[in-house]
Amino acid sequence: MTREPLLHIENVRLVDPGVGIHSGSVLIEGERIKAVNPDSLPEGTERHDGGGRLLTPGLMDLHTHGLGLWIFDQPEALLEGARLALRYGVTRLFPTIIPRALPRMLSHLEALAGMLDRADGARLAGLHLEGPFMALSGAACPMQAGDLVLLEEILAASRGRLAIMSLSPETPQIRPIIERLVARGVVPFITHTQATAAQTLAAIAAGARHATHFYDVFYSPPEQDPGVRPVGVLEAWLSDERTTVDVIADGCHVDPIAIRALSRSLGWPRIVGITDSNIGAGLPPGLYETPWGFPVRVEPGRGARVASGEKAGALAGSALTLDEGIENLRRWLPELPPACVWAMATRNPARVMGLANAGRLQTGAEADLVLWDETPLRARRVWVRGRCLWERNE
Repeated sequence: MTREPLLHIENVRLVDPGVGIHSGSVLIEGERIKAVNPDSLPEGTERHDGGGRLLTPGLMDLHTHGLGLWIFDQPEALLEGARLALRYGVTRLFPTIIPRALPRMLSHLEALAGMLDRADGARLAGLHLEGPFMALSGAACPMQAGDLVLLEEILAASRGRLAIMSLSPETPQIRPIIERLVARGVVPFITHTQATAAQTLAAIAAGARHATHFYDVFYSPPEQDPGVRPVGVLEAWLSDERTTVDVIADGCHVDPIAIRALSRSLGWPRIVGITDSNIGAGLPPGLYETPWGFPVRVEPGRGARVASGEKAGALAGSALTLDEGIENLRRWLPELPPACVWAMATRNPARVMGLANAGRLQTGAEADLVLWDETPLRARRVWVRGRCLWERNE
């Protein structure tokens, strides 16, 4: 029997997300962590000196539409995106797709699903469909009442690779959609909403427990009594102990004060950092053409914004990368131990997605790992399934 290859990553500071940071080493066998701080090494073990750097589980992005000049609704872009993601420390991502109009939607999903297993970079863990059962359009999301027949067609076209569907709690006939998604192992996220508290609580009861790009396209109900603040989706979500949220930690989509308030009200285990990235993510400041018919300008701290025309200056998406998001969260939440901030892009998203062996540094966990330089925070070396797939050259 052929023995799995062994790799010992030594002289590192191990980040066990949500637990702590301590000096040590990790022994990898094949695609899994065999031991943390092993007492001895089997003969023939390859050794890598980490130079005292941080070693973390790979980052996980639950909501990302693209990187660089690539948009993930193009099948070939998925493969390029998986390679690009490694340089930002991302080892697992859920390509997020805005559904196209029928009948093209189904053939498009089938083509995308067929590409996921061909990735030779970060794991393409499943599709995230932002729509079509939305009540508010937002970033071109379609709006469609709940339709179980259409849902089954979407699930079939996705070849079992639909992992997440984002939807609005107030969409007509949405409860059967949520219940069917849960039964089929697809995680429902809520977003693009002006739902009432009652509509929100009904969605939670049906099984929708995670909210994506929280605060963005989450509106309060109209004021009925002057001077009386209406209670809606935000308040209902924050009041339920079963809910979790993710936020775009770029400083312009969500004010850092709001993220600090979330941290104090929900606690760090219920918060996930995402990028919601699009064209411009990871690119230097500048002007970039898009397939949408207008250029976008990328500027530090301002995201990607429409560069010309009537909507000049309006947000055109996020230019955030997840390593930048972690660095921002570490700065904005100084009261939290750093290991708890790292959990927001490792352990916490793994828990949302039910991935028991991801996002941790422990025996039996997946050997998706990142070695980091810290000033500034940048990935130096990235392993996926125990294999080094990317290394930064000076």
